[in-house]
Amino acid sequence: MFKRLRLILEMIRFSHTLFALPFALLAGVMAWSESARSSDGVAIGWRPWLGILLCMVTARSAAMAFNRLVDRRLDAQNPRTAKRHLPAGLLSTGSVTAFTAASAVGFVASTLLFLPNRLPLYFSLPVLAFLCGYSFAKRFTSLAHFWLGAALMLAPVSAWIALRGAAVAAHPADLLPAVVLGAAVLLWVAGFDIIYACQDVEFDRQAKLASIPVRLGVPGALRLAAACHLGMVVLLALLPVVFPLLGWIYRSGVMAVAVLLVYEHWLVRPDDLTRVNVAFFNVNAVVSIGLLIAGMLDLLV
Repeated sequence: MFKRLRLILEMIRFSHTLFALPFALLAGVMAWSESARSSDGVAIGWRPWLGILLCMVTARSAAMAFNRLVDRRLDAQNPRTAKRHLPAGLLSTGSVTAFTAASAVGFVASTLLFLPNRLPLYFSLPVLAFLCGYSFAKRFTSLAHFWLGAALMLAPVSAWIALRGAAVAAHPADLLPAVVLGAAVLLWVAGFDIIYACQDVEFDRQAKLASIPVRLGVPGALRLAAACHLGMVVLLALLPVVFPLLGWIYRSGVMAVAVLLVYEHWLVRPDDLTRVNVAFFNVNAVVSIGLLIAGMLDLLV
């Protein structure tokens, strides 16, 4: 059982939860700071933080496992993905299906048991449907990368709602800081997913799958990815305008993020995609964790 669980966690790349989790935690710290400043939020103890963590982990796990189930036949045909756990026979569809269902139930249960208002529970099933719907997107739209970005955008938005649901229900404009942060996440994820998809451009053409690299070619796709990342930096720079509690430490973090994204695009070129994994995994992990640290230092120190 433990070996199967280890293989499942490898399959869904559990460690990559850190791509979206830092933004959810940053939004949570921002929401906590806003509640403390305005005295219009609930008292925040340890339970909501545990709830946000569990919701992030279970929602992502359900969506990733579902994606592997939906794509298992395509993965078997693609030389780059043929050794993944399902096409390679390391895991059965039954065990992955059971894990997907358990993660989905865990997500809904976490919204019910740990979060201080009922809005996350009410939105839990639509959110799961949207997350899992991404797995079908590349079959009919080249904007699948932006669907994935919108899925991760839900992390900071949902964390804010989890902690400030009453304020959001009374004044929807209260959600604006989380929306700006979430929009930055959307562009960030769409940009690096476009870069990642450049590796599969020939297979996607043969399989009649939609993607930005198929539609624009690799050079055009990389230019669009750069534009997305420029948009991300602009939105992050504008965040203090709608959330004035952020100061110079956060702004320094944004400058560092901009430098890292320039480095990421320097690593990947139309005629050399050999360093995509370095750009995708290493640089982006530093971006998300680094911005979280800068934001937390600014708000909590």
